[in-house]
Amino acid sequence: MASSHSSSPVPQSNSSDAFFKKEMDATKHFRPVQSLPDVCPKEPTGNVSDPNNLCDSPSLVVDQHRWTIYHSKVNLPAALNDPRLAKRESDFFTKTWGVDFVDTEVTPSFYLPQITKEHFALYQQEITPREKVHERCKNICTPKDPFERTLLHTHDKSRTDLEQVPKIFMKPDFALEDSLTFNAVLPWSHFSTAGGKGNRDAASSKLLQEKLSHYLDIVEVNIAHQISLRSEAFFHAMTSQHELQDYLRKTSQAVKLLREKIAKIDKVMCEGSLRVLRLSLTRNNCIKAYNKLKLMATVHQTQPTVQLLLSTSEFVGALDLIATTQEVLQQELQGIHSFRHLGSQLCELEKLIDKMMIAEFSTYARNDLNRPLEDDCQILEEERLVSLVFGLLKQRKLNFYEIYGDEMIITAKNIIKQCVVNTVSQIEEIDTEVVVKLADQMRMMNFPQWFDLLKNIFSKFSIFLKRIKATLNTIRSVVFLVLDKNQKTRELEDTLQKSSAKESTVDTEVAYLTHEGLFISDAFSDGDLPPIVADTTSQRNPSPSSEPCSSDSVSEPECTTDSSSSKEQTSSSITPGGVEMMIGDDMKLTDLELVRLANNIQELLYNASDICHDRSVKFLMARAKDGFLEKLNSNEFVALSRLMEGFILDTEQICGRKSMSLRGALQSQANKFVNRFHEERKTKLSLLLDNERWKQAEVPAEFQDLVDSVSVGRISLPEKKSAATEERKPAEFLIVEGQKYATVGTVLLLIRIILEYCQCVDNIPSIATDMLTRLSDLLKYFNSRSCQLVLGAGALQVVGLKTITTKNLALSSRCLQLIVHYIPIIRAHFEARLQLKQFSMLRHFDHITKDYHDHISEISAKLVAIMDSLFDKLLSKYEVKAPVPSACFRNICKQMAKMHEAIYDLLPEEQTQLLFLRINTSYKLHLKRQLAHLNVVNDGGPLNGLVTSDVAFYTGNLQALKGLNNLDLNMAEIWEQKR
Repeated sequence: MASSHSSSPVPQSNSSDAFFKKEMDATKHFRPVQSLPDVCPKEPTGNVSDPNNLCDSPSLVVDQHRWTIYHSKVNLPAALNDPRLAKRESDFFTKTWGVDFVDTEVTPSFYLPQITKEHFALYQQEITPREKVHERCKNICTPKDPFERTLLHTHDKSRTDLEQVPKIFMKPDFALEDSLTFNAVLPWSHFSTAGGKGNRDAASSKLLQEKLSHYLDIVEVNIAHQISLRSEAFFHAMTSQHELQDYLRKTSQAVKLLREKIAKIDKVMCEGSLRVLRLSLTRNNCIKAYNKLKLMATVHQTQPTVQLLLSTSEFVGALDLIATTQEVLQQELQGIHSFRHLGSQLCELEKLIDKMMIAEFSTYARNDLNRPLEDDCQILEEERLVSLVFGLLKQRKLNFYEIYGDEMIITAKNIIKQCVVNTVSQIEEIDTEVVVKLADQMRMMNFPQWFDLLKNIFSKFSIFLKRIKATLNTIRSVVFLVLDKNQKTRELEDTLQKSSAKESTVDTEVAYLTHEGLFISDAFSDGDLPPIVADTTSQRNPSPSSEPCSSDSVSEPECTTDSSSSKEQTSSSITPGGVEMMIGDDMKLTDLELVRLANNIQELLYNASDICHDRSVKFLMARAKDGFLEKLNSNEFVALSRLMEGFILDTEQICGRKSMSLRGALQSQANKFVNRFHEERKTKLSLLLDNERWKQAEVPAEFQDLVDSVSVGRISLPEKKSAATEERKPAEFLIVEGQKYATVGTVLLLIRIILEYCQCVDNIPSIATDMLTRLSDLLKYFNSRSCQLVLGAGALQVVGLKTITTKNLALSSRCLQLIVHYIPIIRAHFEARLQLKQFSMLRHFDHITKDYHDHISEISAKLVAIMDSLFDKLLSKYEVKAPVPSACFRNICKQMAKMHEAIYDLLPEEQTQLLFLRINTSYKLHLKRQLAHLNVVNDGGPLNGLVTSDVAFYTGNLQALKGLNNLDLNMAEIWEQKR
């Protein structure tokens, strides 16, 4: 119902001139109201070329791509009525909706912009000051016009009448269907028929009816009043209805004409082109559907193909096929109901392949390591090995090398066992039925048999390690190929990232085309694409199937259906053995993991060397339980040591690292050998010294040859005596670098023993330090023991000598000098075989040299002391008297001649002269003391002459001895010097 406020404020009446005057004046102050655009514009009339005759309505042809009033589609009943209100019979628009009408959310039109408060900001800025002026004028200027007062009076009277009507009738949710509303309007208490109240109820009902009639009259009066106020507008609308019908008829004719023109244009210009586009889209969609079906057929054959690949051990191909199929299922065939279980089946199949590869690698390792150990070190089935390694790397089974390590341990045990069994079976002396245990059978072998067995084991182990090295090198090469592929992939990605900045212009153009609603794949085929866009599209989509196929876009005419449809890109690589493999991008292994795996494989080679050494050590220890190795002689142990050293060097050359277990076992056995070797030599030397009578011995030719070889720098023992050596007669002296050495037999054997120590060091370099210590101990023992026997006169009790003569002393001194001569040679020999940090041990030779020199000096002092005691005894009884020479001096000269005769052939001439000078000094001291006792002075008297004659006799006899003729005796020192 329209209210009075919504009507026009200017009624068309001639009752008051002032009213019209006021309205005319009002237009000067207020902005004229702008009318809304006509929904039904007029048809052009008259001359079409006249722009004034044309309306401003939108054209269906020109404005077909922008929003116009023709796009506004509104449900007229929804616009006129509120569906949330209760049903009213008088309202025909909601007659069939009912109270259960559900209001639905209207989807906003994408043609209409979003209106916000900012759009009304300018309007608010303009209207706010005007509103303030209007409010101020309304408060100041009260209405004084009689017509306005009449209107206000009438309006107040109508409001007063309407206030009599209860408010319940004015509620928007008024409905008599509601029981509470019905009871409020028609209370049941007025219609009760109980008791004698019937007359009163009838009166009440009549009164209620009259009240409701009164309310109805008030409402009708107000309605009539409102209709009378708007009567002119009503009649004006009726008269305008005919005009509106004329407009509608003309508009209908214009629309009909326009539609005919549009139909002709559509048939001539658009229908064919649109049909071509529609058929092209249909064709491409059919191609997509065909390719999709073809792809589904290929995927359906995945499981049989995988089974076929597994039957030929093509694990890498099977895994690649599974990965490709999984990718296709997730990207291009996602949601296909028939393939809903294929993904889980492929996952289970992949786990099965993992187990198969582990079992296959175990079988390969077993076959590779257990094949006959011949000189052939070729890799067993290299293609199979490379395929297995690639498959294991693809599945991230990075601990597969541990399987190979376990097989190495088992094979090393079997190698030794098989060698022992083969050797024992060839020895007739060993009864395998009586001696059951293999270790006991091995202990029954003699050294040559056991040595040949050890040599065979070492040769088998060398071939074993070479095979392991070749296999592990192949595995490491595969790991390095994958690592190199990763690095190249990263470099390519960096290059693509740098070049992506240059494509920004092309990306901008493509984005613009997409924003304008043009789909490149719909608008162009592959041949019609612009060059820039085509290049960009090909770079973004290297594979046609890398994009999901959709029904609203045109894709490539053909889609690949094999494994190349996935994003996986592969590159061909060739292993060192010439095996070509395809390395895929799906090996998601980091560089750190690959490097760690390569190091572990290299460490496995080192472990292989350690395993061979450990098994060899156990084999040695099993044979050494009964002290077999300790009983070996020098030649046997040297042969064993050389064999073990050779095997150690071979393994170091093959594996590139030292293994210490076998070397440690060799060192342990070498220490035991050194101890036994030294004890045997020391015991032998002790027996020789205890039986030595300290007489000059003849020198056999072999000892002379031995000394001569040492003089030319070859410190070694002759292997066999030659026939010429046996025919030569022994010599009286040992000639060493032109000097004669009178020696005893013990010293000759000691020289040979010393050379045995030196040769043992050459044969076994690892025992150089131990041998040096033992040799030092041996030399010290000889020095101390010879001192005890000669200087200490121990030989009197041990050997049974009657006395220690000067000849024994001189011979002992010469023997010591011979040993001292060889100490620097021995020192140089050991120094060449010691490490730099071991040079401090050479000080032992310095100490030994000093001890030997002290011993020689003590012997010389002993010889002087013998003559000194003789001089003291004889000269103490000397008397200066005739005859001349005196008996004392004759006796002294006799003893001096004996001394010279005893030592001259034993000691060099220089040492003899020095010795006799010391003896002469002792003689002069005693003679001087006796002359002073006898008060004989050098005064030229008779006593002086007698003494001078005796001294001349002594001097003449002493200088007449061989080698002493030039000796300066300086006999003038026997006289006291005058003060």
